[in-house]
Amino acid sequence: MYYIDYIMILVNILILIICLLVGVAFLTLLERKVLGYIQIRKGPNKVGFMGLLQPFSDAIKLFTKEQTFPIYANYLMYYFSPVMSFMLSMIIWLVMPYYCGMINFSLGILFMLCCLSMGVYGLMIAGWASNSMYALLGGLRAIAQTISYEISLVLILMSFILLMLSFNLLDFLKYQYYCWMLFIAFPLMLMWLATMLAETNRTPFDFAEGESELVSGFNVEYSSGGFALIFLAEYLSILFMSMLFVVIFMGGYVMNLFFYMKMLFLSFFFLWVRGTLPRFRYDKLMYLAWKCYLPLSINLFIFYIGFKIFMEIY
Repeated sequence: MYYIDYIMILVNILILIICLLVGVAFLTLLERKVLGYIQIRKGPNKVGFMGLLQPFSDAIKLFTKEQTFPIYANYLMYYFSPVMSFMLSMIIWLVMPYYCGMINFSLGILFMLCCLSMGVYGLMIAGWASNSMYALLGGLRAIAQTISYEISLVLILMSFILLMLSFNLLDFLKYQYYCWMLFIAFPLMLMWLATMLAETNRTPFDFAEGESELVSGFNVEYSSGGFALIFLAEYLSILFMSMLFVVIFMGGYVMNLFFYMKMLFLSFFFLWVRGTLPRFRYDKLMYLAWKCYLPLSINLFIFYIGFKIFMEIY
């Protein structure tokens, strides 16, 4: 590779980061508007035209506030865990399947799963380093939930990896040229939807933030920039999961506008669920992961092994 190639990759990554941050800003605005209309009220509509500048106003407010930290907190770990969560949420976007310009590599799915697994450490350190009982309890619940549903996530992906014999996300786009995976693997799609919500700590699985017993979960002691980074990491993971769902189940090329329309609808689905469904019970959440999704995904994996062998024979 020549120097110009490295410069182009850096420029592309910089553009991606800027677009992601702007996208997250407007996703927060969309959420507040959608929840407002679901609850028959107006969302933010004062700052700028129809509230369009509200996200930037919130960002300025959060990053200029005084940073407070508990006197008994493990300062360095407490300080750097939001940065770690945010960095992992940004790095994971490198697997976005572009044909040119970005870092496209053949083990993209493994890289993605590694980044998702590393995200658990951000939760754990944030909950533990605050040295607060409520933050620790929220962190433990979030970690247990994330690890449980990661297993479900991997087993669902295994079926597709087996069908395509590839870890490259570009192959998902190629294999869905004539038929979406949504029709081939409808039960897996429904399981993936629920797993996405649990993996991103969203309603109805937002147990890290049970107001009645945990106040705000693992991030309860964070304020100012630390809270903003945790907030950004959560919304980046929502956008990433929407993108991943479209790539795996709904095909299309990322340079097509229709791809982003599907991605926007999936992001809207997250908000729609939040405005509609009540919070699940924690024991039922674990029951769903270990006694429903785990055996079902293993059975479907065995079914797809048979399907693959059958297709190769005939």
